[in-house]
Amino acid sequence: MTASVYAVANQKGGVGKTTTALNTAAAMAELGAAVLAVDLDPQGCLTFSLGYDPDDIEPSLNDVVVGRAALADTIIQHDEMDLVPANIDLAGAEVTLLSRTGREYLLRGQLAELLDSYDVVLIDCPPSLGVLTINGLTAADEVVIPVQCETLSHRGVYQLLETIADVQRLTNRELTVRGVVATMFDARTRHSRDVLRDLLDRYQAELIGPPVRKSVRFAESPAVGVTLVGAGTNVPGAAAYRSIARELLELPAEPQLLERAGWSRGQRDAVVGPAVGAEP
Repeated sequence: MTASVYAVANQKGGVGKTTTALNTAAAMAELGAAVLAVDLDPQGCLTFSLGYDPDDIEPSLNDVVVGRAALADTIIQHDEMDLVPANIDLAGAEVTLLSRTGREYLLRGQLAELLDSYDVVLIDCPPSLGVLTINGLTAADEVVIPVQCETLSHRGVYQLLETIADVQRLTNRELTVRGVVATMFDARTRHSRDVLRDLLDRYQAELIGPPVRKSVRFAESPAVGVTLVGAGTNVPGAAAYRSIARELLELPAEPQLLERAGWSRGQRDAVVGPAVGAEP
């Protein structure tokens, strides 16, 4: 069985993209899945969040782009997951790739040799719609879109969906949009609920798992090199990512996790409507 490959993408920065990739990967590994996380962002935030200094890592994904290493040679075995690291050198990859034939398929071709070794691959795409993100989308089976529950946060979703449509037409006909992860959700405010409802209606998107509530713990966890999930923290956001992981792995939902995530049936019904088959 080959791995399922997810691209976690949103060209807007600060929406919880890396946090989503990182904690979803950790939650999947917690469930027994063999997980490879690919840091496709030159900022190296995913790499740093797992306790590594991106500037000190060699080889990295940039070495793959310039032909100095195979993807398999870059893999670091972290306690929570395997990692393909990135650093600022990857910023020059955009220029390198522009002159290369078949540039959109580089990551896909490199991953092909590793898919039998993993259950899941999560690709943390950069906050842009350049050639690196196109590589991530071309390599993926499905796209997960983290969106912050604030008015201006989903203005770029339409542009991302247009890029996904181009990829589906030109480089990856099998690519599908799995859905939206609602991040930085404040259940106390009507604003968060209204933004989420508008997002789902406007783009006919599916909500993956419960919304992820705001928590300062997400900002603190990179300082110790472990994910919030891996640290065993029981804040609502960690429970939300455990629920999201279960949904992506097609495992049954756990009511206690949804309760800890603060996603009551009433809140769910108010935003996304009653679940199919739910009792009135």
